[in-house]
Amino acid sequence: MPILREQATIPPSLAGQRFDRALAQLFQDYSRSQLKGWIEAGQARLDGAVCRPRDSVRAGQEVVLERPAAENVIQPQALPLDVLHEDADLLIVNKPAGLVVHPGAGNPDQTLENALLHYFPEVASVPRHGLVHRLDKDTSGLLVVARSDRAHARLTEAMQAREISREYRALVVGAMPAGGTVEAAIARHPVDRKRMAVKEGGREAVTHYRVLERFPYHSLLRVMLETGRTHQIRVHLAHIRYPIVGDPVYGRRLSVPRGASEVLAQALRAFRRQALHAAELRLIHPVSGEEMHFQAELPDDFRSLLGHLRDDAAARAAGGRI
Repeated sequence: MPILREQATIPPSLAGQRFDRALAQLFQDYSRSQLKGWIEAGQARLDGAVCRPRDSVRAGQEVVLERPAAENVIQPQALPLDVLHEDADLLIVNKPAGLVVHPGAGNPDQTLENALLHYFPEVASVPRHGLVHRLDKDTSGLLVVARSDRAHARLTEAMQAREISREYRALVVGAMPAGGTVEAAIARHPVDRKRMAVKEGGREAVTHYRVLERFPYHSLLRVMLETGRTHQIRVHLAHIRYPIVGDPVYGRRLSVPRGASEVLAQALRAFRRQALHAAELRLIHPVSGEEMHFQAELPDDFRSLLGHLRDDAAARAAGGRI
């Protein structure tokens, strides 16, 4: 039976934590019970040593997780897949909104991972089936996928070392006066375990944002990730009181701006996902060392909503209302 091997380094933010809790933060694709079982079976090691779930960890220690590939059987499926770049070691995929990245509770199949296994069967032997990072179901845009073990290891290291640049476009509620940076640790919500929250003692999280376009009641932002925590952009922007338009988890109840046209009002009501798009990706090729830069245009629904906001802003300006 083939063995899948994954590696990670304990960051300073997890120093002093129990081994099982640290693993739950580092390998969020797996349940805590799975990780605890692998620790107890000696399949998750710390600096090469078998440890107990309750043993504490130190910053800089190396974690190696080895598990049988058959424990996570995912069926190949011929789903539409927009591949922007393909070579022997990596893929760049433009994920549409609505497509889940990997199977989980409520989404047993019809995911990006199912499609990757169909079109690129070699990723079956690569850790996490080649996935180096993730996007939420309703976030669109660029994802990097490794096609070989060496590419996956190097890309994972580059991601941890913050050497892969990811830039997003986000439409938020509120006319933001200027850009800035959010530095606020993120952890699981203390009550709702499906949500994340800004929480003291959580994992370090840094988000930079700049205003690209300002509307009377909304702003289009360029967002740059320095770290990559679950739901980071959505949590951070909601934390500073500029939630992403349409965000069903961290956003506000829909409010149509006073004086908005009926066309804009209908467009805002119809936009039922977070207005977040992974627009640019910069990285060093894991094998050739070549500098690479990829861009993905905004999807149609996002561009259409921006068009309605621009029309509304122009009408207000012509009428002297702003």
